[in-house]
Amino acid sequence: MDGPQDQSPRSGRLGERPHLYAPSRPSARGYGKIEGVSKVLEILTPEGLPPLNEKPGVSFIMPVLNEAEHIEQAITTILAQEYDGDKEVVLALGPSTDDTNAIIESMAARDSRIQTVDNPQAATPIGLNLAIAATRHSVIIRVDAHSGLGADYTRQAIDTLRESKAANCGGLMLARGKTSFQKAVARAYMSPVGLGGPAYHSGDEAQEAESAYLGVYRREVFDHLGGFDEGIKRGQDWELNLRIRSAGGRIWFNPDMEVTYWPRGTWSKIAQQFWATGIWRAELIRRYGSQNSLRYFAPPLLVLGMSAAVIETLLQLSGTTKKWPKFLRRFTSLIHVPSFGYIAGILATASAAKDCGRRERFWFGIVLPTMHLCWGAGFLRGLITGAGTTKDSSR
Repeated sequence: MDGPQDQSPRSGRLGERPHLYAPSRPSARGYGKIEGVSKVLEILTPEGLPPLNEKPGVSFIMPVLNEAEHIEQAITTILAQEYDGDKEVVLALGPSTDDTNAIIESMAARDSRIQTVDNPQAATPIGLNLAIAATRHSVIIRVDAHSGLGADYTRQAIDTLRESKAANCGGLMLARGKTSFQKAVARAYMSPVGLGGPAYHSGDEAQEAESAYLGVYRREVFDHLGGFDEGIKRGQDWELNLRIRSAGGRIWFNPDMEVTYWPRGTWSKIAQQFWATGIWRAELIRRYGSQNSLRYFAPPLLVLGMSAAVIETLLQLSGTTKKWPKFLRRFTSLIHVPSFGYIAGILATASAAKDCGRRERFWFGIVLPTMHLCWGAGFLRGLITGAGTTKDSSR
């Protein structure tokens, strides 16, 4: 057992416990501090966190909706973890329209470590909070239905928390695919030309980080900061990590903690996913301003530049630009240079892709601009109107 958080074993469906939450702050704009975290919390600092037991119990949490294709494999990799401490899996079940919930109920009937709570609103942060409230161990590990944990992921995570004295840690997302299209998406995820930015996408040395993929949390995070912000439908992990860092806690990246991720399998779902992600990143910009990295502004600038190039082309074709002064026509024609440079860069990147066939290379060249433009367009929309109740319709 694992100290005061551990309780007697339970079985069946859970759902009567009140869940944790961090109140949504739609009017917050971020002026150097996060509402509710205006000072360092000693308990979350590297010096203040109590030491972990030798083999602390771990609670895996996962919100689930329409994941019949992946859910059994995801749960199987959790149960197969090479870790001797106590384990439990708490799944927040949304109103799936496929066989997801039936698959989970069948697995839970065979293994008492699998528990479920109802998440009728199907919102990710609400499901996470419901699952957290039903856990009993001192380490809480977030898992995604599209992911598969490496066999030693949990052991690596516990060692990382202990050695780095971090309040949260995460590892490397290894995107993989089965079809040519999905392999192309996975390649884009891992490419610096694709998602780029965070170390957990492209790989890097172990280091302190801004955020973490999925996340392995000390329970003290939720005891003292509350849960995920239920008003943030996407990017809620980034916001929680911002609160952790504002409270003096440490986020740590360990590339040895590997997680296999299976991307969406169709072009339309990728477009919908990145559109929603862009909208919610803009919402975080609206709330927390300079706390966000400048890299998030690259895709919207690309959208604006390419839109301007399209407009200028239409004006040329209509003969409108012939009425303009010669110096103005020459100046506005320069607007095509960045767009042509971007297209050439995409073509060069796709052509240089190694260890892939023609179909995968073709889709790679399509997926890259799809990610950039959908994310950028969503960002501009979110920056103007806010995220509101936008949901990820790719699920």
